[in-house]
Amino acid sequence: MPFVDTTQIEPYERRPGWLGRTFSSPSMTFAYWRFSAGSSIHQHHHQQEEVWHVVEGELQVTVGGETRVAGPGMAAIVPADTPHSVVALSDGFAIVADYPLRDDVVGAPEDRL
Repeated sequence: MPFVDTTQIEPYERRPGWLGRTFSSPSMTFAYWRFSAGSSIHQHHHQQEEVWHVVEGELQVTVGGETRVAGPGMAAIVPADTPHSVVALSDGFAIVADYPLRDDVVGAPEDRL
């Protein structure tokens, strides 16, 4: 099926303050995250390239030791195997895309299109 209604995906809280809806295509994983001010994602890395697109609010994103504040319309590009972390400076919403497919998040791989 070539269309996904993300409002029909059951949200889940992967970490405190991060309410997500995730799904996968055959080669990518997508996450729609509602975040709460003060919540964070610890420094970590994974084999996938990851792109964070901030739609609402502000995130402090650290990629490979470089820290920036990302607001609406900004994207943070995380190369594969690069340490990164995120702190929510406000409430907001971000869309995250991973390539290739992640098999360690809800919605992947069993919910692939």
